[in-house]
Amino acid sequence: METRPAERVVRCPTCGGPSRFATGNPWRPFCCEACRDHDLGAWASESYRVEARPVEDDDDEASPLH
Repeated sequence: METRPAERVVRCPTCGGPSRFATGNPWRPFCCEACRDHDLGAWASESYRVEARPVEDDDDEASPLH
């Protein structure tokens, strides 16, 4: 007899509610389409940002185009 592992439930990153982390949940790790779309909208409106250091100009190096 083959046993299936217990279905994993995680916290939805958007609403904090329970979310099935399984192939049967097309929105995983989100609990529903609305939470997934809310998260996508936050990225699209640049509410979320990845921190990066500003690029510094270095006048001592020769530009390959000059």
